[in-house]
Amino acid sequence: MAPRRRDTLTSDLFAYEPPKVRAELDPVQTGRGDLGNRIAKVVAAALRHAKDENRHGREKIAAGMTDYLGRKVSAPQLDKWASESAAEHRIPLDAFAALIEATGCTDLLGLLPGLFGFAAVPEQYTDIISLHLMEEHEKKVAREKEALMARIRGRQ
Repeated sequence: MAPRRRDTLTSDLFAYEPPKVRAELDPVQTGRGDLGNRIAKVVAAALRHAKDENRHGREKIAAGMTDYLGRKVSAPQLDKWASESAAEHRIPLDAFAALIEATGCTDLLGLLPGLFGFAAVPEQYTDIISLHLMEEHEKKVAREKEALMARIRGRQ
């Protein structure tokens, strides 16, 4: 009996993964503890991401950051920024932006907003979010209007 050939023209319904809507790293990657250690873990996660996804080594990332910033960034400097034990070496904010650009790890964008209960989402979704907030406001106003109407009817 010959093995059945796989149907390559029909898509697998169970293979669907919805697009990622918010920029965030897995809590396992960011860890717990003080903010300095979490930042170092995030830098290390971005370097791993670049190595795994883009096959970029630290030298190439450092060169990309140098181009972006207009000042020298070295691979040993990246290592210090990614080290939790090097507490006196934390990545500056402009270098953090350059790291995102050089690694392509946009999930890093979720770090700061996440600290304050916010989320970083792609710009294409902002109108949808605004529309949802307006609809929620309309529902609230309609409920308040109904309550007022009920009180007015109750007085008559």
